[in-house]
Amino acid sequence: MTQIMGSPDEANKGKASAQDKDAEVQASLNRIKHKLVIMSGKGGVGKTSTSVNLAIALARRGYKVGLLDVDLHGPDVPRVLGLTAMLGLSANQKLDPLHFSENLKVVSIESLMASKDDAVIWRGPMKYSAIRQFISDVDWGELDFLLIDSPPGTGDEPLTVAQTIPDAKALIVTTPQEVSLADVRKSISFCHTLKMEIFGLVENMSGFICPHCNEKVDIFGTGGGEKTAREARIDFLGSIPLDPQVVTCGDSGKSYQETYPQSAVTQAYEAIAAKIGALI
Repeated sequence: MTQIMGSPDEANKGKASAQDKDAEVQASLNRIKHKLVIMSGKGGVGKTSTSVNLAIALARRGYKVGLLDVDLHGPDVPRVLGLTAMLGLSANQKLDPLHFSENLKVVSIESLMASKDDAVIWRGPMKYSAIRQFISDVDWGELDFLLIDSPPGTGDEPLTVAQTIPDAKALIVTTPQEVSLADVRKSISFCHTLKMEIFGLVENMSGFICPHCNEKVDIFGTGGGEKTAREARIDFLGSIPLDPQVVTCGDSGKSYQETYPQSAVTQAYEAIAAKIGALI
């Protein structure tokens, strides 16, 4: 049986190309001080809103922040931030991130798609390649933080990030109810298996403050995130109250923190951002 194989020269070119790409990835990462992967064990816990608002809170504190959306099948970050432009090329022929503010740069697959409603139908190797390109082929510049918004679960995207950025740390988002906490424990197991350091845990949707009487209503229970963090011996970074205006602002592409600077949610994000800055 005749086997059709590439020539040695082609194999060497492929090897050299892979080595060049690895070098580009590393060169880009060397200019970023801290990398945080925002993870959740399940969908619907507000992971993207947490990623976006933590990025804004850190940027408001004066840090240079990059926000990378690797939720390739459901990219929402540009819409939440009201960013509608397409990614362009910088002077050095790399992708130029979108700028939400002077201190916050954003990259998402959605900002490369002509139609925002097109489905991304990719297998693992395509995802692996795209995520690495979002690091090597983007002009991130010097950053204090790169926040990486990953899809729910423990699949290709967080695995690729963990393998590509060995010094990345996980920031896990949950809600108080047990069904979310059970999935969070899987995320914790994922991190332990891959030897990824867990930076801390955030409990989202932690109580609803009635706008009429200011009474707190624990719709999804209370204290589950802090209890899970304590049992897993990881840092509990804080709780984010439930506020319908977070959804309203996200749908309209407005910054919640700029629109409601005195709210309990804004204060919670500011406190977590301060804690992140102190722990780094």
